[in-house]
Amino acid sequence: MVDAKGRNMKCLTFFLMLPESVKSKSSKSSKKGNPSSSSKLPPVCYEIITLRSKKKKKMSGDIFPTKKPASTTTVQQYQQQNLNNNNTIQNCNWQGLYSTIRERNSVMFNNELMADVHFVVGQHGRTQRLPGHRYVLAVGSSVFHAMFYGELAENQDEIHIPDVEPAAFLAMLKYIYCDEIDLSADTVLATLYAAKKYIVPHLARACVNFLETSLSAKNACVLLSQSCLFEEPELTQRCWEVIDAQAELALRSEGFCDIDAQTLESILQRETLNTKEIVVFEAALSWAEAECQRKELTSSTDNKRKVLGQAMYLIRIPTMALDDFANGAAQSGVLTLNETNDIFLWYTASNKPELQFASQPRKGLSPQRCHRFQSCAYRSNQWRYRGRCDSIQFAVDKRVFIAGFGLYGSSCGSAEYSAKIELKRQGVLLGQNLSKYFSDGSSNTFPVWFEYPVQIEPDTFYTASVVLDGNELSYFGQEGMTEVQCGKVTFQFQCSSDSTNGTGVQGGQIPELIFYA
Repeated sequence: MVDAKGRNMKCLTFFLMLPESVKSKSSKSSKKGNPSSSSKLPPVCYEIITLRSKKKKKMSGDIFPTKKPASTTTVQQYQQQNLNNNNTIQNCNWQGLYSTIRERNSVMFNNELMADVHFVVGQHGRTQRLPGHRYVLAVGSSVFHAMFYGELAENQDEIHIPDVEPAAFLAMLKYIYCDEIDLSADTVLATLYAAKKYIVPHLARACVNFLETSLSAKNACVLLSQSCLFEEPELTQRCWEVIDAQAELALRSEGFCDIDAQTLESILQRETLNTKEIVVFEAALSWAEAECQRKELTSSTDNKRKVLGQAMYLIRIPTMALDDFANGAAQSGVLTLNETNDIFLWYTASNKPELQFASQPRKGLSPQRCHRFQSCAYRSNQWRYRGRCDSIQFAVDKRVFIAGFGLYGSSCGSAEYSAKIELKRQGVLLGQNLSKYFSDGSSNTFPVWFEYPVQIEPDTFYTASVVLDGNELSYFGQEGMTEVQCGKVTFQFQCSSDSTNGTGVQGGQIPELIFYA
């Protein structure tokens, strides 16, 4: 099947595992067109998931590294629960042990008692045979309802499901039987696949929420690819937020090399990537090397250029700093001699040649500033540092990325300051940097940046700290606010026990938090 853009597509149509004879019978009856008979029967629910044939479904373990093989561990846990359930029903009046229908129904999870169907789940050689109860499954999923009670239902005692992992199928059954959501980093993607296939929307939503809370620069590119595969626009948007703000970390992550070609192109043409173009170029070469290995090609410069194809021209090479181009891209070997010469002319000649590469710089992201003081001042005794720590705690109601702090400078003329900035969560260091900045004697704030923006999750307090060294005659903030609204983000502030130099909510240092949202 080919889509509107000419890409090959692959349709996985879950036709309720029916044998060919029944499918043929259905096809013939539909041709005869007997409206009276069909109107008496409930509509059949089919689910069609469209997957791109060249896009590989990534396993959770590849995105969230674990120490143990999760599938085996999870299945063993469910098998133990199966033994516990079987032990429970040895009591002839086991129903009386539970006061609610939910508790009694939970006993049937992964239980052979009264099981009227079995599922052989997993790929050949790694299958698990799992018991089920048609009524319970039909109540929990419209696909199961159509499979067992629909127009084309057939009484099969054993149903083979090779495309779902056993641990994920059990997690879905646990939700259907017990109304419990049991997710882990090892199985969440496979569980999302199962929930989508059998139309269990609340479980699918829980899987997406789990992925969103686990989202970081290390796995954002892979999850972007998977979110498009599973058609989850909200997760896709969250992935883009992380990739834009922490572009250098995301592009240099191992997961970036595992994405498919279509996702690579969407990232390379992204206008808001917040990084240098040489980083984009190096990331593309790393991906090309991995792609050569996947296609069993030697990692030569010619093969790298070949697998990149037209994506090469999405890298905005003419916007690199001249040093980055001369010492990096020009010597990489992936550019032709004519391309290299033309780009050098682009940098130096007044009559610039036409290039196939995009020549407009990316817009990147515009930093926002949260200013927590209503005024600033200086007095005869001034603000003294002497190596002490100024600190404040803050929380936000939406995910943001702290890029740095805005700091005060000298109140008696120009001066240079040394600043060590830190960002912690519950004592764990998330980011730090040691740098110098120059103040011109005004009451303005001066930015000091972290090496990489730090991801800040909502509804959790973080500690911002700075140790300053420089002219003691400096400005300080007054009339501090406990809550500040910055665009769509609300910041809350409270005093920090780490502050040993007098900074608090009402006054002191760290007047601004610089962030991306």
